[in-house]
Amino acid sequence: MTIQDLSWRQFFKRKMGENMNLFEIKGLYKCYQKKAKPKVYAVYNVNLNIKKGEVLGLVGESGCGKTTLGKMLLKLEQPTRGRILFHEQDITDYSFPQMRKIRNNMQMTFQGSANAFNPYFTVEQIIGEPLHNYSTESQGEQEKKIVDMLEKVGLSKTYLTRYSHEMSGGQRQRVGIARALILHPEFVVCDEAVSSIDYALKNQILTLLTGLKEQFGLTYLFISHDISAVNKICDRVVVMYLGNIVEIIPRINDKAEHPYTKALLAATLIPDPKKRRKNTILFREGEELKIPEKGCVFQNRCLYTQEICKTEQPALMSKHDRHDVACHLCHGH
Repeated sequence: MTIQDLSWRQFFKRKMGENMNLFEIKGLYKCYQKKAKPKVYAVYNVNLNIKKGEVLGLVGESGCGKTTLGKMLLKLEQPTRGRILFHEQDITDYSFPQMRKIRNNMQMTFQGSANAFNPYFTVEQIIGEPLHNYSTESQGEQEKKIVDMLEKVGLSKTYLTRYSHEMSGGQRQRVGIARALILHPEFVVCDEAVSSIDYALKNQILTLLTGLKEQFGLTYLFISHDISAVNKICDRVVVMYLGNIVEIIPRINDKAEHPYTKALLAATLIPDPKKRRKNTILFREGEELKIPEKGCVFQNRCLYTQEICKTEQPALMSKHDRHDVACHLCHGH
């Protein structure tokens, strides 16, 4: 497609679309126990942009706030503080009727495919539910769309009458992807999309997600514990620790600098036993997993804690192109 084929406005919009921010997240907090002292935050002061067309990885230990952040972007959870902009429109305080108007543009594949579906629904009902809620098409047109989407995720129409308990983990995962994409959204939160399937199926699902992204022009927030999956599919990776972003890096193996990111990588099981590290100390054991009242969020477990780490919280600063890190040590202190 050249500029001769499009008006100058269409051409400019298409070329700029690759660098446009689909989401802008500004100072986002989520506190579930507001009366607790000190307050406990699931997400703490997150500032982040998600570019249109990218696959943004989100990694960290269980309970670090990954899923909560993803749900807040979709307004399945309401932020305690901060702003969420979607297509430059502030949706933070959108009501249910307001969100309904844009809900078809943002969807989620949920963690735990075995528990994500109504056990009394057939595959046809599971995939078709979003259409029944948001589409004005006829029953026949909806049925045709369901079959078409089922085939796009690699399942035949013979699965239409099956129930979730009659399918494998990989098949349920494909159905979950089909349900999320049936409305052709722009943005999809993939929450542990490959956590419940074996290695061979994992690669199939990752290839499927990549192919569907190209076919439909999707943007993904890819939440995962699987470092190899993140490296295979993601354009950038966000590392979270106790609700805080500690590093943003193009690929998680590309010169990670934050001590937590390095510990996370070192703890990843390497398939070849001969290459595994032995008796490596990754961080201070036995320390409380809580946000300190002041200073760096990782100070209690970090092997390199300095005095400044105990008093000043490091800002998320740019090291070079597409690489940001929140660490006094990395900033030269």
